[in-house]
Amino acid sequence: MRILATDLDRTLLPNGRWSPDLGAIDLFNELTKKHDVLVVYVTGRNLKLTENAIREYRIRYPHVLIGDVGTSIRKYEQGCWKLHGSWDKHLKKTSPRWDAGAVRSAVAAVGGLTEQESEHCGPFKQSYYVDHDRSKAVLKAVDERVKGKFDEVIVYSFDSQSGKGLLDFLPQSATKQTALEFIVEELSAKQSDVVFCGDSGNDVLPLTAGFSGVLVRNADDQLVASVKQAVDVHPELKVYFAKGGFKGLNGFYTSGVIEGAYYYGIFCDAD
Repeated sequence: MRILATDLDRTLLPNGRWSPDLGAIDLFNELTKKHDVLVVYVTGRNLKLTENAIREYRIRYPHVLIGDVGTSIRKYEQGCWKLHGSWDKHLKKTSPRWDAGAVRSAVAAVGGLTEQESEHCGPFKQSYYVDHDRSKAVLKAVDERVKGKFDEVIVYSFDSQSGKGLLDFLPQSATKQTALEFIVEELSAKQSDVVFCGDSGNDVLPLTAGFSGVLVRNADDQLVASVKQAVDVHPELKVYFAKGGFKGLNGFYTSGVIEGAYYYGIFCDAD
């Protein structure tokens, strides 16, 4: 089984400041179908925003959508989305102290945080915009009030497009990494056989969890440094940094995903 999992914004989707290759998305759609690849989108977007991206950028529908930074899982079958109900049950069982409302109250007095819109929050996700220039002080204050109290994981990333920091509080059993591991186990696949592609800070967990990682060429410097540090400590990790120049593609966004998929043999011209 060939499994290709990818983040959306500025990984598969060419919505950053770098120039995309014309036709790269059409090529991605074609190659994944030609090689019978099981496609998983792993994104911070909710279902509505994912649907918007599919229509706007004409990316194919995935087989599985891991959305809301790993807190929701849906399968796309016979033209319909089906919520993976056992994932919610798993989260409640494995993170019993999780309480989004309690997290919200705990950080209410922290300066430099602005709660994200209601559609970006939910029972398993409490999210904020962060004044990036104050991020060190903000994260320190957040740790003092939250860390270790709610079976949580705290994920910070920087949106280079908007210049804002993004802070997600999630159950520790509900991240991009753990949701993808859940799907991989369900499919009876090996983690090392799954290619995961990313570009920003909230992709660091799956990129350093034992999947075959790909960083697109436009990956944030923060992510590149974190992944290289993890590889120095754990040299057995498999990570590929897209360089561009492969098949005439520049390595940014979708082109980096394609380059990485060829590197790991998900796509192969001999097929």
